[in-house]
Amino acid sequence: MTDQEQPLIAHLVELRNRLLRAVLLVLVIFAGLFYFANDLYLILVEPLSVLMPVEGQMIATGVASPFLVPFKLTFVLAVLAAVPFILHQIWAFISPGLYQHEKKFAIPLLLSSILLFYAGIAFAYFVVLPLVFGFFTGVGPEGISFMPDISNILDFSLKIFFAFGIAFEIPVATFLMVLSGMTTVESLSGKRPYIFLGCFVVGMLVTPPDVISQTILALPMYLLFEAGVLASRLIRPQQAEASEAD
Repeated sequence: MTDQEQPLIAHLVELRNRLLRAVLLVLVIFAGLFYFANDLYLILVEPLSVLMPVEGQMIATGVASPFLVPFKLTFVLAVLAAVPFILHQIWAFISPGLYQHEKKFAIPLLLSSILLFYAGIAFAYFVVLPLVFGFFTGVGPEGISFMPDISNILDFSLKIFFAFGIAFEIPVATFLMVLSGMTTVESLSGKRPYIFLGCFVVGMLVTPPDVISQTILALPMYLLFEAGVLASRLIRPQQAEASEAD
């Protein structure tokens, strides 16, 4: 074994250990939540259940769906609950290779990305899902019984959660684009009208076709973009201080 191979193997062993810790935590959280799996699913579908017509009901078309659907939801929740620890393990692995001024940026970005992701999920659950379910339960033709499948409800809700969790990372993505030199604050500021229009286009594509729903989604996205631009203005002073320190 050469001297060059030893550091690589040591890094791989460290990475494996940190991944095992993350997987172990997910399994522990999953084991703790699984007893409440059915209750967790009822909480998930509450925005829909309160809007269900009197003659409607949720159904399970698959033989194993009553077990597998809450099982899947519980596992996803366990992963989401473990996200801070998973990111901490990733940070602990890569931080030794970063400069001091890079760490100053990385730690706030890491914390803000976690909070924004959870904020996006909360926004989707408390604002988006009631709007979407309210639209879909009210547009069906008369004489049609509304009986959504529990598996389809879960898949649809998870797509919405992850879509808005990622969408709420706009400030972090904007900051990183400016930090990496892909764009500048001046360039982004000049494109505000197009970005504002783009937010409404995205809102139109992922919400029911009414102006209120589109506005509720488009305005937060645009405000998050402005927050990213505002944070990006801090890059130049920080970079100047880093250059002076070097």
